[in-house]
Amino acid sequence: MLTAFDVVVPVKLLAEAKTRLAPSLDRTARADLARAFVLDTIDAALAAERVARVIVVGDLSGHVDEVPDGVVVVAEPEPRSLSAAIRHGIAEARRIAAAERDSGPDGGRSARSHRGIAVLLGDLPALTPQALDASLDAASRHPLAFMPDAEGTGTTLATAAAHTRFEPAFGADSAMLHRALGFHDLSHEVPTALAERMRRDVDTVDALDAAVRLGLGAHTAAALAAPRRTTTDSTRKGAA
Repeated sequence: MLTAFDVVVPVKLLAEAKTRLAPSLDRTARADLARAFVLDTIDAALAAERVARVIVVGDLSGHVDEVPDGVVVVAEPEPRSLSAAIRHGIAEARRIAAAERDSGPDGGRSARSHRGIAVLLGDLPALTPQALDASLDAASRHPLAFMPDAEGTGTTLATAAAHTRFEPAFGADSAMLHRALGFHDLSHEVPTALAERMRRDVDTVDALDAAVRLGLGAHTAAALAAPRRTTTDSTRKGAA
């Protein structure tokens, strides 16, 4: 039986996202790209065979109509932080699983009571269902696992088997922290072409260029095809 995962996607306030793309893009353009990254990440997760449910934690105000059916959207707790959003998402995944278990006719013996939990960052515009499935397949062989980002210092995915204590350490130097916490590094267990897509988060213009070379999801491709304004353009408009 294939192990399925409930996937938590934390979403930063879009208006404040991707500041490292400045000055190449103004605030509105950065928010549009951040939204596109999230939607492409969600689409890949929904299409992955290993994913049972997608739970988005954070700000999708103004974009709820773009969120695909079947996605659970929960508000980000206050005060806002990545770690708080992740904890809230994990708790929500477990709450939903427990409710399903209690209401099930088999007393919780079904496969859904043995699902793992994954935290997937929402800035993976080159992610495909195949890349996520390969990563979750590898993760299913370990109680705790993670995928480092392309630079090798951050993390794009962290997973825990069912009934396993799960306290991922996303943030600065998270790859090192996850190794220290006993998370298994998946980077050498996934075929390179798929791992590259799984690891390619986007915070900088160089990273965006690398994602373009890998191939983008439909939302990000459309956002990049639209006219883009730089911060210089915005300054000129304000001074006119």
